[in-house]
Amino acid sequence: MHEIINPATEEVVATVPASTRQDVDAAVVRAARAQTGWAALAPGDRARHLRRFAAAVDAHLEELALLEVREAGHPIGNARWEAGNARDLLDYAASGVERLTGSQIPVAGGLNVTFHEPLGVVAVIAPWNFPMPIAAWGLAPALAAGNAVLLKPAETTPLTALRLAELALEAGLPEGLFQVLPGDGPVAGDALVEHPGVAKVVFTGSTAVGKQIMAKCAAHVKRVTLELGGKSPNIVFADADVERAAAAAPGSFLDNTGQDCCARSRILVQRSVYDRFMELLEPAVRAFTVGDPTDPATRMGPLISAAHRERVRAYVREDAPAAIRGEAPAGKGFWYPATVLEAAPDDRTATEEIFGPVAVVIPFEDEAEAVRIANATDYGLSGSIWTRDVGRAIRVSRAVAAGNLSVNSHSSVRYWTPFGGFKRSGLGRELGPGALAAFTETKNVFISTEETL
Repeated sequence: MHEIINPATEEVVATVPASTRQDVDAAVVRAARAQTGWAALAPGDRARHLRRFAAAVDAHLEELALLEVREAGHPIGNARWEAGNARDLLDYAASGVERLTGSQIPVAGGLNVTFHEPLGVVAVIAPWNFPMPIAAWGLAPALAAGNAVLLKPAETTPLTALRLAELALEAGLPEGLFQVLPGDGPVAGDALVEHPGVAKVVFTGSTAVGKQIMAKCAAHVKRVTLELGGKSPNIVFADADVERAAAAAPGSFLDNTGQDCCARSRILVQRSVYDRFMELLEPAVRAFTVGDPTDPATRMGPLISAAHRERVRAYVREDAPAAIRGEAPAGKGFWYPATVLEAAPDDRTATEEIFGPVAVVIPFEDEAEAVRIANATDYGLSGSIWTRDVGRAIRVSRAVAAGNLSVNSHSSVRYWTPFGGFKRSGLGRELGPGALAAFTETKNVFISTEETL
């Protein structure tokens, strides 16, 4: 059994059984049986099922949001967005079912057509930092494409996943089609990855674990999508609206207490406006309200666990000089203050993913140096570019090795646009118009039209 701890209060809010390898074996059998009938449904019927599932989520948005607050410590405003994002993903995927079409390719002597065939049983291994939306990123398109889904939530945040599975049944999805298997990664997670009945694994988490999963999938020639770590740059040029860039910067690395692979935790500022930017950044950071996640005014909650807080602390000594150090509540809860460091580009705080409310600020001289520093990590997930020069925005966007960039914005994720990373930030793309096809095999069929004697 796993005890689920509220990160803001350190209270046990639930206990959840840990799935065994035998549980995984049984779940795969049930899923394969359910998937056969699900894939045989007419596309319109499958779409209607998913819309009913979306409607059930919509009817329980506040309940799901409060579960997210309790298990993950997210501020209630963020948690409401996350529940809404899961609903929207289901709606969006439902709209794609009837548009998942093949093609007719001109050939001599016959007719050539292609079909998108579902893979079968898909495993989705979701993280603890955004439990609901990222589970939906895999769940929704996989179901829409005709697959069954086995979801393994993170050990610390299984409650919303379990409730989503209940809502799926209440909405009329076939039993066994969507199952949740809470448990330990080395047991339930490995069992899913290694199971011959699982056709694809979707994993979001650390690069280290992603590499292990990729190696295990390779042993079975199993399809895999990986969304891994990040150390994203926030590049502020001298010609930018510096006031706006500084006001927006705290949200880019403090949202979700910095536990976000898209966090713009490296702030690169052109030297001629560096001092002005820092003057503006400090009050903006201090205005970022930290406290009770159930309070709608709160913008930053606690870290997920005591162990994770110690990991973040290991990067920043308590007595280390900081350009900006915010406040954190005293008493119970896994709190950590917003922290901004001035660092060299090769310092470990500037190259490694801290996954907490810590950012480094680095000055640069010109465009070429900004691009060089931005690309000087193993990661390439996201980033922002602040400039009024359209030509520069395009040049730098093309030069920065990252899968998701924003100009004069920190917005990384829209469910109707592709999402994924370069380098060690991952493999494959989620979301967007191609999401359903990523859960299918393309089958090519040639039909001869030549007369036979």
